[in-house]
Amino acid sequence: MGAGSLELGAGGLEPEPGELGVGSLLRILERGVQGLLVTAVLLWGGDWAAFRVRAARGTAFDTVTVQQFLSTPLKGQKTEYDYMGTVPENCARALFPHGGAPACWWVRRHTTQWE
Repeated sequence: MGAGSLELGAGGLEPEPGELGVGSLLRILERGVQGLLVTAVLLWGGDWAAFRVRAARGTAFDTVTVQQFLSTPLKGQKTEYDYMGTVPENCARALFPHGGAPACWWVRRHTTQWE
């Protein structure tokens, strides 16, 4: 048979030698997803441990100044935007949010807050 064709074997349709079957692709996909999950758990665990060490030393949190705006809906599908001023925002010095505070790297890149 030609390239990419299937042969009828004892178990039904089977790929030719050297080709990947659906089962092989699913196993590869499953291994990839498992690898991503393990990596994410290890990354979060390491981040949490580093945060706990910083918390014990008193350096786990920082403050970033952000600008706040108030969005008020008006008649006729219009919106009014009011500047509320600058306020200090507490943040966690970590990759992920911890202790009820967002990560500082995120807050520093998003210094405008809308309410």
